[in-house]
Amino acid sequence: MFPVSHKTVFVLDHSSYFAQPCGEKMNYDMYSRNKAPPMGVIPAAHINKPLWTCSVECLFEYMRIVFDIYPTNKLIRVVVGGQSLNSWAHKEMNMNQLAVGLANVGPPFLERGGGSGGGGGGGGSLGGSEDEEYSAVTGLNKAVEALCQVSPAQEGYMAGEAHEDTPLVNKGRIICFTHLKSEGHVRSMEECVVETVNQQNKLAAASESVIPINHVEVIFIHITPVKEPPYISERPKREVSSEVTCELHVTQSGTHLYYKMIELVQKHYDLASTTVTGIPMKEEQNAQSSANYDVELLHPAVVHSDLIRQHQEQAETTVVIPSREGLPPTITLKWCTPKSNVVELHHCTGSYRITPVDVNSRPSACLTNFLLSGRAVMLEQPRKTGVKVISHMLASHGGEIFIHILPTGRSILEDPPSISEGCGGRVTDYRITDFGDFMKEHKLVPAPPGFAADLGVKPFQKALDRLERSSRFWPIVITESILGNLQMSIGPLQSLLVKEELTDDEVLECKKAVYGVVSMESKNEALPVSAVGSRGKGPKREEQYRQLWGELENLVRAYSDTSPQHAKVLECVLECKKPGPPGDDPHLSMPKVSDSKPPAEERGDGAQAEQGWKDLDRFQKMTEREKQELHKGDKVISPPPPKKSRTEELLMKPGGQNLLSMWASRLKTLHNKRHAEFAGRVDYPDTLKAKLYVHLEEEENGDQKPDIKSLGNQSKSSDMKPVQGR
Repeated sequence: MFPVSHKTVFVLDHSSYFAQPCGEKMNYDMYSRNKAPPMGVIPAAHINKPLWTCSVECLFEYMRIVFDIYPTNKLIRVVVGGQSLNSWAHKEMNMNQLAVGLANVGPPFLERGGGSGGGGGGGGSLGGSEDEEYSAVTGLNKAVEALCQVSPAQEGYMAGEAHEDTPLVNKGRIICFTHLKSEGHVRSMEECVVETVNQQNKLAAASESVIPINHVEVIFIHITPVKEPPYISERPKREVSSEVTCELHVTQSGTHLYYKMIELVQKHYDLASTTVTGIPMKEEQNAQSSANYDVELLHPAVVHSDLIRQHQEQAETTVVIPSREGLPPTITLKWCTPKSNVVELHHCTGSYRITPVDVNSRPSACLTNFLLSGRAVMLEQPRKTGVKVISHMLASHGGEIFIHILPTGRSILEDPPSISEGCGGRVTDYRITDFGDFMKEHKLVPAPPGFAADLGVKPFQKALDRLERSSRFWPIVITESILGNLQMSIGPLQSLLVKEELTDDEVLECKKAVYGVVSMESKNEALPVSAVGSRGKGPKREEQYRQLWGELENLVRAYSDTSPQHAKVLECVLECKKPGPPGDDPHLSMPKVSDSKPPAEERGDGAQAEQGWKDLDRFQKMTEREKQELHKGDKVISPPPPKKSRTEELLMKPGGQNLLSMWASRLKTLHNKRHAEFAGRVDYPDTLKAKLYVHLEEEENGDQKPDIKSLGNQSKSSDMKPVQGR
């Protein structure tokens, strides 16, 4: 409810140190700023602002950004020493009152005991003897007391009913402009804040006008003149106590302090930067020519969330670029010439206030006046290739300038999307008429007095519960659902299932609707299916009914946990999905799952299978001789054929063949038509097996004809043998 940024207190160190010059010269002469001065004109000397003036200017710039973007619920108070210049009231959250209060305080003196300060620091209303009274320590004590005071938003929260359920959490932030002497000085300042917080929490526990502090974030900004060493290093945020966290920033005065405050305001209030590039603007000296300028704007960071996510998903080059020197990064959007002044024609997803970073520059002033005149500026994403994408718009409403987030995708106000080039075809058959009836049935109307007391629950919650039940199963496209096209047959089913409780008569009506689907399936009636296949033919009738039963089960199962009566409807659907006995009416004799018992033959299948496996093991343990005698018929014991499964029996066709054997015979027929099979691979009986030596038996019987070549070889070999006995 109340984050740390809800209450912020600035503590300004009014010591004599801040009366010295900041060290950054400022040229205010219009002649010497742009060009050389004319003859006879002596240029004015540069001025050197004191540290106090630079600190006040950066404070006002911080407040201007916060008040422009968050005009309410972001409160800022300023404390100088023991004096608070404003309160938490909304009417005092303005810079004019603070400017008057700071003018009454006056600048600090450069030296103790009076005297004028250098660079415009003289003439103050406070003397140097009061340096300790207006030091940073006194201001920190006053800032902690201010955080204990209740803001208007916190006061309204405590007066409401929500405070009883959730206690108020008081958080705040303290930003202290000071000059620290050493590391020990930093620790003493932190201990001072912790001690003051503990004391104020004890006082708040015994008082009703103030509230204790749950968490405070203290930020010390150590300021030094330009080109002067700080002698102290920065410290990140760290926890000093359970209620206090501290961090230290070191910066030089002048422009460096301004950049540091712009960085802190973006961090504290979650702001982001957008640079509008390519703004056509006429030259100041030559009105006939024009040039393009850039203007940097600050706004909440949520403006860029969609833009950054889209670039990350598309793996494109990031749109975040470095900003000016010393400022955080920014996102560039290109100026588009407006074509219409009617802002309301553009639909947007969000609008947020903006403020320029450099409010006094000529480009910022021209852009602000252009938007306040009623014109709208369209901003597009900078892309090297592709079509132009307009993602944001600048427009004015009631004297305040807003940046609007325009959706870059398809608008909800356009026609329904169509997939013209995808695999799904063009989707145009949405259930628009059914959705209109759906909205009429769930139209919200004001509840009469006492209606919530009768129900025991809020009427709005009752309507949300009914909407949730009604939308559990609701197909969007006509062709994607068969069940949506059968409203005439099963229309009462979905309207009854939406109820929280079902009577016995309503359960009977639901079962009649389910039995109607069973009757349609038994009669093989055509279903209203408009989807067609790749060849212009729709799915088969069996596939249609299978899809219908699946959708019907999903519909009833979505409501089965509503009540026990709804579970009975689901049980009916599950029973009707199972095939009933042949020849019987499926919706008259539907056996329940618990009452179904296996027949006697199926109960004996386990014993027969066990005996078959025992005989098979006995056959495998036989020797080869026993197996041969078994084949010759000497033994009667033979292993029974393996028991066929239920699936194989269902797949068996008339003729003793199953699908596997039919497929194998078909492949064999195709192979025989293509070529003659090798004889060695043909599965013939033993008498028709191919023999390796075909003429072996003829040679043994002497019927083979003599081979001429072999006889010649034998004669040659016999002539070469030596004659025995010679």
